[in-house]
Amino acid sequence: MQLAQPQYLWLFLIYIPLIAWYILKHRNSHASIALSSTKAFDKIGRTWKVYLRHGLFLLRLAAIGCLIIVLARPQLKDSWRTSSTEGTDIVIALDVSTSMLARDFQPDRLEAAKNVAAKFINGRESDNIGLVIFAGESLTGVPMTVDRSQLLSYINGVSTDMIEDGTAIGDGIATSLNRLKEGKAKSKSIILLTDGSNNTGVATPQMAAEVAKEMGVKIYAVGIGTNGMADFPRLDMLGRVEYVQLPVVIDEATLQSIAQSTGGKYFRATDNRVLEDVFHEIDALEKTQMDVRHFSHTEDNYMLWAWLALAFFALELLLRYTVLRSIP
Repeated sequence: MQLAQPQYLWLFLIYIPLIAWYILKHRNSHASIALSSTKAFDKIGRTWKVYLRHGLFLLRLAAIGCLIIVLARPQLKDSWRTSSTEGTDIVIALDVSTSMLARDFQPDRLEAAKNVAAKFINGRESDNIGLVIFAGESLTGVPMTVDRSQLLSYINGVSTDMIEDGTAIGDGIATSLNRLKEGKAKSKSIILLTDGSNNTGVATPQMAAEVAKEMGVKIYAVGIGTNGMADFPRLDMLGRVEYVQLPVVIDEATLQSIAQSTGGKYFRATDNRVLEDVFHEIDALEKTQMDVRHFSHTEDNYMLWAWLALAFFALELLLRYTVLRSIP
């Protein structure tokens, strides 16, 4: 039991002036009659009704006290409980090269990747998550944070025109490692989403993977692209975007190598549904134990005191106008 508004208990101080007023008022308020001699009444004492009349005042005080408790809002509270959950450091490295606009996913590869990444972030309440984007170069979109709204807001605005075109997979991994090196969690990982082959950048994927292995960072590499042909965007002679059928080429051997060398895993996502399944599997793999305390809800529990206040007032009125009524 707890009180939501315990400051209202100070209202009990009103008892002091009420009791003082009652004592002063009733000290000499007994009925009297003028007689030449009271000898005949010497053996007649006060009746029980005289003393019972003071009970009316006590009933009034009890009713006021109950109302004060109602104002203080007594509440029932469930106890704290402790559960085990996982807290990890994760960086999502997202390829934003022009090829991510290919339409073998709905509506395209980039939007499909953004959607599943957003769902993944929403489901990882206890993790520090960062976001790195890369194409011809790499940059940190969002540093490691537990602020889900910041992450989701940034992901929603990611587009292919944010940085120079190309596919610098090694640089994307290297930037992700820089974000993870300050993390405190025992488990650290990179989710690498790309649809191509490394063709630019300072660091090679193999070099970056070696550093990740030394740091104890696992890389989950996801190759995004259907098998066979897909509609890729290109500019025509007038600068307009058109889509042409081109073969899907993903350097799966490199992605498998960097994933396996770091203790991670490689996945091939060929459509939206498979991409969602991949993230579900990564979500299940990246779990570690930590104790988290949860606090349950509270409920107001003042109705008993309200009914008691009503009962005390009703009993006072009943006695005052029946058994203890005054005759003018």
